[in-house]
Amino acid sequence: MLEQPHFGRQLRKLRTERGLSQVAVVGEGMSTGHLSRLESGERRPTARVVGYLARQLGVEESALTQPRSPDCLSGALAVATSAPAGTDSAEALLRAVRDDEHEDPAGRWQALWLLGRISNSHGDYEQERGHLLELIELSEVIAAPELRVRSHVQYARCLCALGQTPAAEPVAVTALTVARGARLPVADTMAALTVMIGVEAELGRLDAAEQHVGEMERDLLPDAAPPQAAEALWTAAVVSDRRGDHATAQSRLEAALALLRDGDDLTLWTRLRTAAATAALRMSPPRVEAAERWLNELAVVLEVIGTAPQLRELTALRARLAFHQGGSHEAIGPRHDADEP
Repeated sequence: MLEQPHFGRQLRKLRTERGLSQVAVVGEGMSTGHLSRLESGERRPTARVVGYLARQLGVEESALTQPRSPDCLSGALAVATSAPAGTDSAEALLRAVRDDEHEDPAGRWQALWLLGRISNSHGDYEQERGHLLELIELSEVIAAPELRVRSHVQYARCLCALGQTPAAEPVAVTALTVARGARLPVADTMAALTVMIGVEAELGRLDAAEQHVGEMERDLLPDAAPPQAAEALWTAAVVSDRRGDHATAQSRLEAALALLRDGDDLTLWTRLRTAAATAALRMSPPRVEAAERWLNELAVVLEVIGTAPQLRELTALRARLAFHQGGSHEAIGPRHDADEP
């Protein structure tokens, strides 16, 4: 038999799922006060009480005495986090979150984080935003600065993806303020600073962005993990490019490329090569050989796993490359810049 308080929680859940009041459940065989104490965990149930309540609820006794099924939040989390690559656990996880009684805020945070990542991977940023808003609220309840920073960083990125960069600015400021105030490790502080730089660059505040880039390169970059350092350098390259300093942008992109090894983040790998080729073709004079090398490397991967937008971008960049190699200007398709982190 389930021990309290789990029995009481399961009893209350079964009662409310059936739309029954306490008065309707107790009937003539029990007082509402006794039922309330059972549901709150103050009283332990006897075998006779379990049998009576099961009859009143119209369920088997096992529904009250056995642990909840794997559809509960902890079970759904275990299934989702251990699933083989390519397994879609979103539906079961979302159902578990909806049925959750908020007994474990940290577990709920983890489930919502996973759901947000799934929504992001599908390009459903509106759905991701909903998950992230609750994550931010939960982070305040849990009062863990790491979770507060990660929630705000991802929410700022989501808002940028939705084209709401002005709204992302105060979110990024909060992330950076919390990271600095709590003296969090390099990984979280650098994530907050990187998203702040990206927002400032998008809003045209290039002097502030460049100042933050200098801080990042001086204080954080030497101790950052290679993939995170590569993404930070990519963001810094965007700032340089928008300031018209294409040589520095190219240098930062090359440094980022040198940090990534086979097996690192493939999405970042492809985006960096796209950005590097774009920057190389913008330089005066264009670095045609370097751009050709990066586009050839990119083509090998994108022709196997590339999305339609990525393939269109590759085609446009190849047309621009052909122009610089002596091809026709008319061969150049619409411009698809790849300098956004």
